[in-house]
Amino acid sequence: MNYILFDASRNSLLPLTYIRPVCDIRIGILTIREKWEKYLGEKTSTITEDYLAAKYPVSQSEEMMLINGSICPTPSLVECVKRLKIGQALICDGNVVAMYKTKHQFLSEENVTEEIEIKEDFIKITNPWDIFVFNDRALRDDFKLLTEGRESMPLSDTNRVVGKENIFVEEGAVVEFATLNAKEGPIYIGKDAEIMEGSVVRGPLAMCEHSVLKMASKIYGATTLGPYVKVGGEVSNVVFLGYSNKAHDGFIGNSVIGEWCNLGADTNASNLKNTYEDVRVWSIEKNTFVPTGQTFFGTIMGDHSKCGINTMFNTGTIVGVSSNIFGAGYQRNYIPSFAWGGTSGLKSFEIEKAIEVAEKMYLRRNIVMSDLDKSILKNVYKQTLKNKRLR
Repeated sequence: MNYILFDASRNSLLPLTYIRPVCDIRIGILTIREKWEKYLGEKTSTITEDYLAAKYPVSQSEEMMLINGSICPTPSLVECVKRLKIGQALICDGNVVAMYKTKHQFLSEENVTEEIEIKEDFIKITNPWDIFVFNDRALRDDFKLLTEGRESMPLSDTNRVVGKENIFVEEGAVVEFATLNAKEGPIYIGKDAEIMEGSVVRGPLAMCEHSVLKMASKIYGATTLGPYVKVGGEVSNVVFLGYSNKAHDGFIGNSVIGEWCNLGADTNASNLKNTYEDVRVWSIEKNTFVPTGQTFFGTIMGDHSKCGINTMFNTGTIVGVSSNIFGAGYQRNYIPSFAWGGTSGLKSFEIEKAIEVAEKMYLRRNIVMSDLDKSILKNVYKQTLKNKRLR
């Protein structure tokens, strides 16, 4: 079967979907695409924006199963998808979960002829904050999916451990002189990941391959460190998508940090208003502030953005793609893409310099930035010019 994941809720998930399809957002341990591929036992392709299509091409065939890329699979949901016949669509609570189409129906954008209504409990990400809100459940689901029937690598006797049965260590991981409490939620330590001395962890926690907890880190669940992420200081309920750094002291909670970001030493992000009111945040899609229904809300940071030492983010801050933020005092709670500056004012961060900085950060991970990735960043720059609100 040819499985194709299509974008849904893309605009409401900005800035996290500027450089990736919705299905490549990480929540729990795996990305949504990785979850579907694991359950289906098949590779997938993607229907996404034209400027992303070269990197994420769609694979066409005579028959195609189109799946909503904003929905996290469950075993029963996957079975419902597999039972679909040509011309049928799977519907749950008004959401199109999947559609089984012929190539002709796909190319002509014909509607399916029959809708199959189901009742199913699954995670659907519609807004950026859904990622940290549902990360606890997603992490537990992924932990079971990845570890069931497998044996963990042993932990060193130098560690203090509670709930050992809820801890899984992949090959090559290093954990020494750490305190791990998995009584309240699982702890997954990925391949070649490292927890340095003095770190204190309360699950749920997911560490993907080559991620690092620096010395004396304090981690509360549900937190995810994507591949090659380095984290220090105090973190609570944060999802780092991958390849980003918060390597020093400072607090961040109830947040999502994109790829290739860097948070300077002693960066702090407020996640609770002094009035305990629900947080409103800037919607890039709607070009206005919107209610979130969340009392705890830190920072959503788009890919390639960075902040200097001692940066302070206000409750409910949205940062776009490839911005550089610095300066004393609280930053404004919406910082557009490709902005340079902070409390004393913002100016445009030109695309040539942005790409130069990105190339250098890629090389720090021994990766060469591809022409495709440069092209995507240039396209995002053009898209976001109209959203600039610099002062």
